[in-house]
Amino acid sequence: MQQIKFGIIGTNSISDKIIAAGGGDKRFVLSAVYSRTEETAKKFAEKHNIPHTFTSLQKMASSSVIDAVYIASPNSFHAQQSILFMEHGKHVLCEKPLASNAKEVKKMIETSQKKRVTLMEAMMPTLKREFDVVQDSIKKIGQVRHYFASYCQYSSRYDDLRAGIVHNAFKPEFSNGAVVDIGTYTIYPMIVLFGKPKKVNAAGLITKSGVDANGTVHFEYDRMNATVIYSKISDSSLPSEIQGEDGYIIIDKINYMKEISLKYRDRDKKEYLFPIQDFDDYFHEIKEFIDLIIAGKIESEINSHQNSLETIEIIDEIRKQIGVSFPADL
Repeated sequence: MQQIKFGIIGTNSISDKIIAAGGGDKRFVLSAVYSRTEETAKKFAEKHNIPHTFTSLQKMASSSVIDAVYIASPNSFHAQQSILFMEHGKHVLCEKPLASNAKEVKKMIETSQKKRVTLMEAMMPTLKREFDVVQDSIKKIGQVRHYFASYCQYSSRYDDLRAGIVHNAFKPEFSNGAVVDIGTYTIYPMIVLFGKPKKVNAAGLITKSGVDANGTVHFEYDRMNATVIYSKISDSSLPSEIQGEDGYIIIDKINYMKEISLKYRDRDKKEYLFPIQDFDDYFHEIKEFIDLIIAGKIESEINSHQNSLETIEIIDEIRKQIGVSFPADL
C-alpha cells in the first residue's frame, strides 16, 4: 500500500480536524509541521506525535520527509505557499478559499499543470457522501428553478471588533471577510451543481476594518435563479434548498450537510435522504486527495481547478460590487 507523507502548515483547530480525519486512512502518514516559531512547532508536534518540525518553509518544501502538504495558513499566504511547495514537486491540499483572488488561483493552477502535482481546494462539504445524495436527487425534483443557501454564524472575534480590537479574521491584509471565509460555502456547491451563473448582483455591509461583515447575492442562470446569504455578525438556523417544479431538496447546513430530505408537490410524499455518517466529516476530503496523488491526477473532478477558479471569480465580483479590496489585489 502506497503511503503519502504529509506536512502541515497551520497549527490551528482546522489542522487538528484534518489530522484526525487522516487517521482514518492508512495511507496518510503525518510527517512534519511548520510554524514560524520553534516553540509552537514543537508543541504541535508533541500533541500529534509528528517526527519533524520546520520553521523555514523553503527547507520544508525541499525536504524529502514529505510528499504532500496541507495548508491552513491565513488566506493571503495560500498562493505563495502553495506555489513554493508545488515548485518543489509537492502535492498541495489548500484550505478554502484557495487564494485571495482569481489572479492568484490561475498562477496556482498553472504551477500544478507545469509540475504535474496535485492541487485541490479543501472544500469539505462537496466531497461528503451527503453531497453525492444531493446530486443524485436533483433528477427527482424536475426542472430546477431556484437554489438557496444560507450560512450565517456570529464570529467569536466580532465582539472584539466592536470594541476596537481587530483580529486577523477581519483584516483585509490577510484577505479575510464574510464572503471568502463563509460565503464560499454557499457558492461552491452551486458552482459544482449548476456551473457559473450569467449575472451576479451583490449587497453587503462593510466593517470599520474594511472587510465585509455579511452579504446577500442573487445569481441568474438561463432557466433558474439562485440566492445566497452569509454573515459573520449574526446567526441563523435557516436550511438551504434546491427547488424544482416537482419538489425540493432541503439541506440542514450547507457547510456540513448532515441531514437531507426531499419533499414533493404531493405533500404526503417525502424522502429522508441522509446516509449514516460512518466517517469523520473530513475523511472523504483526505481520501479524495490521496486517491488523486496515487492515480497521478492533478485535480479532482468535484473540487476541480475549474470549479475553484469559477468560485473565486464570483467572489472577486462580489467584493468588487460591495467595495472590498485586498492588498493582494494590487
